[in-house]
Amino acid sequence: MKHLICKIGGSIIQSLPDSFYRTFIALKEAGWQPIIVHGGGPEINEALDKWQVDTRFVDGLRVTTPEVLQVAETILSGSINKVIVGKLLSAGVPGIGISGVDGQILKASPIHNDGKLGFVGKVDKVNTAWLNVIMNEGGIPVLSPIGIDGKGQKYNINADMAAAAVAKTFKGNLAFISDIPGVMQTKKSQQIIHDKLTERQIHSLIDEGVIYGGMIPKVTAAINALNEGVHNPVILNGYEPEELLRYVKGQSAGTQIVREKEVYHA
Repeated sequence: MKHLICKIGGSIIQSLPDSFYRTFIALKEAGWQPIIVHGGGPEINEALDKWQVDTRFVDGLRVTTPEVLQVAETILSGSINKVIVGKLLSAGVPGIGISGVDGQILKASPIHNDGKLGFVGKVDKVNTAWLNVIMNEGGIPVLSPIGIDGKGQKYNINADMAAAAVAKTFKGNLAFISDIPGVMQTKKSQQIIHDKLTERQIHSLIDEGVIYGGMIPKVTAAINALNEGVHNPVILNGYEPEELLRYVKGQSAGTQIVREKEVYHA
């Protein structure tokens, strides 16, 4: 069984078509075991505003105070996770919601020791036991990206980075499901989609300001995953579910992050 880790961006969870969730039936029938990792940025922002909790970002990562962490966990694990499970179930897909805290699935530590980002964590280890229990029973895990250390301290983990860590652990494929068709750039007054990008090209596009904001953690996670043995991570459009099927068939889809030796064309 081949594993496909799908990271669903928080901005599109509510608006993805039913056909996207039905795609997971086809993936299972084709011999793929999906694992979903989700974000939740917009709903977290809305809750923080509602509860008047100050927040800011550094390099696309949310600075996480204890108050922000409490809100993030409430929204990610208690709300958005169950929305995705409900959409999967309505499509006939056995989704099972679980948090990275449960069973210490996402063993975490601070991403920076200087405290600049607060309780923003990185994944030190993915404990697969409970994910395997769900998958062995025919389910699809839906994982919220809150991690925990050995002392019980929880951490807010960027969902792109959490998904990459899961993909590396299972040696699976990795798809970032977004509301855009890939990494886009304007050339000669026309907008193009890069179908393949190498690490060197990504760094150039970041320097040029083409890749910015929340896309930076996404491509960084993809590069790290590629360097750890994940095959051609991809950023693709969730509103076109056939793109995901094209990707697992080895066809051109979205923007794939590839090694330098692979031919690049836009």
